[in-house]
Amino acid sequence: MEAFHSPLAIFPRGFETTRLYWSTRYTNKRCYYHCQIGEVNVKPEFTVRVVEQGHDDLVLVGGTPKAVWEKVLEPISRLRKDANMLRLFPDYVRSEDMFGLTVSAVRRIIESLPGADSCHNYTFRFGRHLLMELPLAINPSGCARCEPRVPFTLNTTSTSKSFQSTVTGDLNAPYGKQFVHSKSSQYRRLRSEWKNNVYLARSDIQGLGLYAARDIEKHTMVIEYIGTIIRNEVADRREKVYKAQNRGMYMFRVDSGHVIDATLTGGPARYINHSCLPNCVAEVVNFDKERSKIIIISSHKIQKGEELTYDYKFDSDQDRHKIPCLCRAQNCRKWMN
Repeated sequence: MEAFHSPLAIFPRGFETTRLYWSTRYTNKRCYYHCQIGEVNVKPEFTVRVVEQGHDDLVLVGGTPKAVWEKVLEPISRLRKDANMLRLFPDYVRSEDMFGLTVSAVRRIIESLPGADSCHNYTFRFGRHLLMELPLAINPSGCARCEPRVPFTLNTTSTSKSFQSTVTGDLNAPYGKQFVHSKSSQYRRLRSEWKNNVYLARSDIQGLGLYAARDIEKHTMVIEYIGTIIRNEVADRREKVYKAQNRGMYMFRVDSGHVIDATLTGGPARYINHSCLPNCVAEVVNFDKERSKIIIISSHKIQKGEELTYDYKFDSDQDRHKIPCLCRAQNCRKWMN
């Protein structure tokens, strides 16, 4: 992480943004600058692609944000000087600002990314979030490479068995009876307060797990399971790609035709582990004029520091594709399917 940050900004690999700024060819005209951060030889590579109507795209590359944006700001400065226009002084334009890395909303997200705490030279604006303060993993065998790899999803050809859970929107569920306020108001509150409910840490069950950051009452909306909503056909295709990449899959069925894929673009709810004696349930909640939401709801009072779990409800399978259950509950079924 040493090369991927400065005192002003963190440079996440894969970051992309588009800026509308003055043209290097014409006065009083603007064009698009597509900015991207990549990686070459374990060092960041900053790319700016200039898109201007009537001209071929111009690609500028540099090892720092300043190096690449100087190639844009210097021609603009000369152009404005020759036209006797208001001068532009490149030395006073911060390249991190031009990449959009200092925007408050962007900075808040970047500071919560895994590994952000390793940026020792960077000055945190929003503080280190508890969500990413992870304790060291404990490997019983003494070597992480010797630990058994337990898949998160079933590797079968049957779509109904390939995802974390299958749930239905039961209007008679205890959740619907216990809430005094409407579901929509509870959901609005959840969206603004979910970060105060949970934090991510190592789990005794499997890998990472989600823990209660405070005492949570029974029938409380804890967190939403978010990701990309895709059709079954797309989910089957992605499953094959993830399997070929030896990537852990995080998919959750919404209904008979759609699945939420949280493998690459998802929230912390995907790290909630399975348990045969869970303290949460996953329910499909319907809102007016909106897609159905998968909400993780506490099934009983949860103490601060307790790991959140729910039953994945995998379809029963024969011996061929059995997945062992590691929840260690008193009523553990030994197998997740």
